[in-house]
Amino acid sequence: MAFDFYMPDIGEGVVEGEIVAWKVKEGDKVRLDQPIVEVMTDKATVELPSPRAGTIAKINYKDGEICPVGKVLVVIDEDAGAARPASAPAPKSAPAPAATTMAMARTTAIEVVDVSSDRARVLATPATRRLARQIGVEIGRVPPTGKHGRVTTDDVKRFKDHGAAAPAAKPTPVAIARGGPEAEERIPLRGMRKRIAETMARSVHTAAHFTYVEEVDMTELVAVRERAKARAAERGVRLNYLPFIVKAVVSGLKKWPMLNASLDETTQEIVRKKYYHIGIAAQGPQGLAVSVVRDADKRSIFDLSKEIDRLGEAVRQGTATRDELLGSTFTISSLGKLGGLHATPIINFPEVAILGVHKIEERPAVRGGQIVARHLMNLSISVDHRLADGWDGAMFVQDVKALLEDPTTMFMEMV
Repeated sequence: MAFDFYMPDIGEGVVEGEIVAWKVKEGDKVRLDQPIVEVMTDKATVELPSPRAGTIAKINYKDGEICPVGKVLVVIDEDAGAARPASAPAPKSAPAPAATTMAMARTTAIEVVDVSSDRARVLATPATRRLARQIGVEIGRVPPTGKHGRVTTDDVKRFKDHGAAAPAAKPTPVAIARGGPEAEERIPLRGMRKRIAETMARSVHTAAHFTYVEEVDMTELVAVRERAKARAAERGVRLNYLPFIVKAVVSGLKKWPMLNASLDETTQEIVRKKYYHIGIAAQGPQGLAVSVVRDADKRSIFDLSKEIDRLGEAVRQGTATRDELLGSTFTISSLGKLGGLHATPIINFPEVAILGVHKIEERPAVRGGQIVARHLMNLSISVDHRLADGWDGAMFVQDVKALLEDPTTMFMEMV
């Protein structure tokens, strides 16, 4: 008996998913709960397991294609007499698109949306829907020009400016002399790279970025870390500077709570967070990812160091779970020794601010009228000027700087 497996709602407003990679092909036998496909949303990548034991009869969406929630993702010919889970989706004979179905993404149960609603029928990313709300456009009236009938952000902007007028004609391409086919390589923009592109563009075009840079004298902290490295090694801890920076950041956020906030654009409310889940931006095999150190205010330096290392390794191996990549309230971006002198980091939207940590190096400094060698580092903070003022960002960095320059003070402020 043929069973239609509908694209499930992975939650948090997700209306579609990009097919990253099929783990099966048509004609393959599959077991119940066997992972069959990787799907990426603008929230995370998840593995969808087979809701039935049987044979893959038809795959409706190829790698790189977009499958809307509630559409048939794959058809499975069920094995005769195979056990059916109590919470499985309804078979093809039932009105499944309007019914509630259940599936599992890793270990989390997720339900399919009612696609009979107008909102679900409009194919658009959450960022495009948010833009439409912000500028007062009813997204259901916008003519789509994107792939598979998707409404794009350009469609929304064009509708705002010109109403329902047809999209502007594309200019005639100009012939440009090129080398042969071997002179170019075309790489599909999909998967994690595509999500990073969309997320960064949304942040830049939504948050009103401003950046503030300050120099920090890390000489005293360098000495503290050197003295503590042996004790840390005895506990199996590879001690670096990030745990100290996280502690200083948490202390600063408690004094400047507007930087540990977000904007609920649906209700137009500023949400101040009274918990401190610090995101650590790190490079993974598919691009930049932000892992989350939860309740950083309640962790010791050694505990923070272990957790940062654990999460960083998960990102590098591509094994970080959805829960480990979502929910940060403030983000720190650091390239370690490659950190350069100065950068303007892009805010991890919808957070209010991001702190860029740059490399520590010996440079000349004037102390007591004398030129001496000191371990200096720059911090750069980008802040969403819609929610926080320059004063907030500057004072926050000055408080972080004071704690890093005098570690004794930092330890006194620890809970």
